[in-house]
Amino acid sequence: MFNFFKKNKASLPQFWNDYALKFKEKPTEKLVDTVYTVLDTETTGFDYSNDRILCIGAVKLVQQQIAIRDGFEVFVTQQVYGKDAAPIHGILKNSTVPRVTELEALEQFITYVGNSVIIAHHAIFDLNMINNALLRNGLPELKNTYLDTSHLYKKTIIRSNLITRKENYTLDELADKFSISKKDRHTAMGDAYITAILFLKIISKLKESKKEVTLSFLRD
Repeated sequence: MFNFFKKNKASLPQFWNDYALKFKEKPTEKLVDTVYTVLDTETTGFDYSNDRILCIGAVKLVQQQIAIRDGFEVFVTQQVYGKDAAPIHGILKNSTVPRVTELEALEQFITYVGNSVIIAHHAIFDLNMINNALLRNGLPELKNTYLDTSHLYKKTIIRSNLITRKENYTLDELADKFSISKKDRHTAMGDAYITAILFLKIISKLKESKKEVTLSFLRD
């Protein structure tokens, strides 16, 4: 039976079709050959259904180097603004910063991220916010593999009855632990940059105790 509610490929915008085609390429298991997009979102709050993305910031990791000049940042026009979140990220409704529509922001981000592996701290939150925005705009969810630095950090902790592993670690906690500057904390681009440095430090620590670190190992 034909599903009238299924989005026809032909009806999707070209930028999405171009994005989807990139996933036909076979991914590599070697970390050094993998391209990563480290991202962060600033939002009006933490409710996936009712809150909205105000800014997406991202940096690329290529050959395990942060491609600072290839950074990405886009501010989004929204009607929803959370009074509790504004003091944290400082993005106000009447700010004069240039903004684009949610769909334009998604197109820019999709073009930027391509088929790279996404990295974020507490990644499920950022991905759910982006996927909900995609669905609101009649688009499918992201296809990218993703890694969560909070989860990855736990792989560096020695398994011992003397060490208690927390369920989650904040970005502030791990930035302090690895002596990473928090100068631009709570901006999307700043948090993406901090997360990129954190990821590289976690990988370096894992390589100290494991002969070979592959993408599959990080995903487990």
